[in-house]
Amino acid sequence: MLVRVALAAIIATAPVAHPRVVSADPVDTTPHVLDGIVNSITLVGGTVVVGGSFSEVADASRTHTYTRDNVFAYSLATGHILRYFAPQVEGTVYSLAPGDGDTVYVGGDFPSVNGTRATALTRLNLIDGSVIKDFAPGVSGGAVTTLARRGAQLYAGGDFTRPRTALARLDTSTGAADPRFTITPGAPLASRVKVYALAVTAERLAVDGNFTTLDGLSRPQLGLIDIRGGGAKVADWRTEAYVPKCMEAFPSYVRGLDFAPDGSYFAVVTTGGPIGGKRLCDSTARFETYGSGERITPTWINKTGGDSLYAVAVTGAAIYVGGHQRWLNNPLGHDSAGPGAVPREGIGAIHPGTGMALTWNPGRERGIGVKAFLVYSGGLLVGSDTTRLGREYHARIGMFPLP
Repeated sequence: MLVRVALAAIIATAPVAHPRVVSADPVDTTPHVLDGIVNSITLVGGTVVVGGSFSEVADASRTHTYTRDNVFAYSLATGHILRYFAPQVEGTVYSLAPGDGDTVYVGGDFPSVNGTRATALTRLNLIDGSVIKDFAPGVSGGAVTTLARRGAQLYAGGDFTRPRTALARLDTSTGAADPRFTITPGAPLASRVKVYALAVTAERLAVDGNFTTLDGLSRPQLGLIDIRGGGAKVADWRTEAYVPKCMEAFPSYVRGLDFAPDGSYFAVVTTGGPIGGKRLCDSTARFETYGSGERITPTWINKTGGDSLYAVAVTGAAIYVGGHQRWLNNPLGHDSAGPGAVPREGIGAIHPGTGMALTWNPGRERGIGVKAFLVYSGGLLVGSDTTRLGREYHARIGMFPLP
């Protein structure tokens, strides 16, 4: 059953604070994704929507198996898979955001949905999987890799070329591009500009990607945009933390980011390879949102010692990080455990104040890594490409509840 909650979409995208760290024992009610990878999770009222690259899902008991084309939904309370939400999304889903009522925004790299052209971004009805035809964003020329919703505005990032390059603000009802938002990422470290991750508060939009400029201003791989009053202006906030190079295979290496519930700081995770020294390869870093100047430095850095991190979620009680890491607290490691390193296989939690790993250590099968976190009032949802989480079978999706 879908739970209809007034303003559910706005509530679901607002930052969620937790009073304590979640349990290390995942619940037993989540369904299983039987192949591929989970890239994104969102919550619409009482319904969890899951997107990625997969073709089959099963209920928690593994009694019933369902064909699902890269997106499916289930009840948060019971784990029951929504039988009639089975849209045919003909390509990878990278990002999701809650819509008003029983709807969800789906971003990715797909030419069609339900046999109808719907390039890169669409809005679906959770009742029957149909496309909401009034939403016509006109996004094309590339994929939508990240979405962030704030009220009546939907921010989209990726490597698309229309209606704007790589970054756009859209009307949540019509999909029309907001003419007041004209900020363009530029001077990419690869041949094509790409936004990897977005996070939004009432006042700031955080953006990371392979760009080195925002609106022509130097912002190497990371920048903040002031969105107060519905405007859009690159904030007086610049860091050189991501100027140094990592391995040649990673010309850009920022990946996930997330704001604290009160918006005062945010965390960024990276890939990059086992490069030591002061470079922020394979690391988590905390930054203060309202600093200003040309050389903002991280409040602290926690390094894995050579393993990639892709996802991060900040709850106030903890900063959860996921990837295919073996350790945290490992600045001197080089694909090895250096002095002070602690094992945190595939998932871990960091103290927001000290930047050191918390004792929370559920473990997971590493694989490619965690690609999705979703914090809600009752716990933490996790999406990945592997089947072991918290030392139990939880194929590609699981949930750690608050104690």
